[in-house]
Amino acid sequence: MMQYRAKQMMIEHYPIQTAVAVWGSPLYLYSQAAIENNWHRFEKGCKNKNHLICYAVKANSNLSILRLFASLGAGFDIVSQGELERVLIAGGDPQKIIFSGVGKTTQEIERALEVGIYCFNVESLPELERINEIAQKNNLIAPIALRVNPNIPIKAHPYITTGMKHNKFGMSMEQAWQAYQYAYDAPALHIRGISCHLGSQIIELSPFVSALEKLLKFTEKLAKNHIALEFIDVGGGLGIRYQKEKPVSVEKYLAAIWQKMKKQAYRVVFEPGRVLIGDAGLLVTKIEYLKKTKTKNFAIVDASMSELMRPALYEAWHTILPVVQRAGRKVKYDVVGPVCESGDFLGLDRPLVALPGDLLVVCDVGAYGFSLSSNYNTRPRVAEVWVSGKQATLIRERENFSDLWEKEKIT
Repeated sequence: MMQYRAKQMMIEHYPIQTAVAVWGSPLYLYSQAAIENNWHRFEKGCKNKNHLICYAVKANSNLSILRLFASLGAGFDIVSQGELERVLIAGGDPQKIIFSGVGKTTQEIERALEVGIYCFNVESLPELERINEIAQKNNLIAPIALRVNPNIPIKAHPYITTGMKHNKFGMSMEQAWQAYQYAYDAPALHIRGISCHLGSQIIELSPFVSALEKLLKFTEKLAKNHIALEFIDVGGGLGIRYQKEKPVSVEKYLAAIWQKMKKQAYRVVFEPGRVLIGDAGLLVTKIEYLKKTKTKNFAIVDASMSELMRPALYEAWHTILPVVQRAGRKVKYDVVGPVCESGDFLGLDRPLVALPGDLLVVCDVGAYGFSLSSNYNTRPRVAEVWVSGKQATLIRERENFSDLWEKEKIT
């Protein structure tokens, strides 16, 4: 996806310097080949199996990316009406949409029922009661699955764990049992499945296997009480390599899931996000100043936590490389942005041979890069560019300053 040619970095077969010359800096670039390769690895591991792969829209919701996944046959995991509308505009099939999230509003539920989504992943009894009430009011039947919280720890930043008992997501086995009994008797609910999601950037196999074992045991209890399910949703969360991690491979992960499911008739739903899109994206940024102090060297760049929140939010590591390789002695720099926060950094203590005006690339930002960006410090959000082979296409224009206050009124 990314390589140096004559000491200049390319994404696929397109020069990154050319992209910046055309569309400016900072800039997000995405490789179509990388996305397609990630998808086909996942799909190959599910070949001839009863499955549905729902891309997690929160990872990156650009319409061109959603259109590509829709053309590949993907379903979609959404958590808001905004994501629902994006999927529909991009040509996604409503019958392949799973609606997750703890705070679904009345408007969101009504819209999802109107378009005929595949299923709601329900995260509490009050939400289940609301869905039933709204469906009854509209003379519809709402398809539901309950998101169970299996209380399985993962080795990840605490902000991206979602399957522990102290998390806001899902419900305990005891709560789920009561909720299934309610759903079984409810006039406007159709029970379709069971769901769980442990968190994000999981690099071990055992948590996934343990969670599935708990789900299968619970389905046995449901079946004995005449509650039949169509699918088991094993969620997403499979991690990628950012630095020195050794994440379990897609192939090994899928083989373990299907091994556990070999005697089961359930459809298996997956909700991958990062593993499909993470390594497909780059953020290009320009060095504005090199600042030296008695204790630190700073490479002050034109990208910031407004463009890439993950380092500030999760202390996440992203490889940072020069677009043009220079000869010389490497110096360690903190690569920092212009935003007025001490946490505004893209990388700390990075060895670089650098001069003001040089371009740097922040790697593996396809997931939770642009989707977490903001207008903090009244910074326009940056452009996004799609690269396929030797061709590059603008898929989101850079915001103008006037875009930032277009909806405001002076009183």
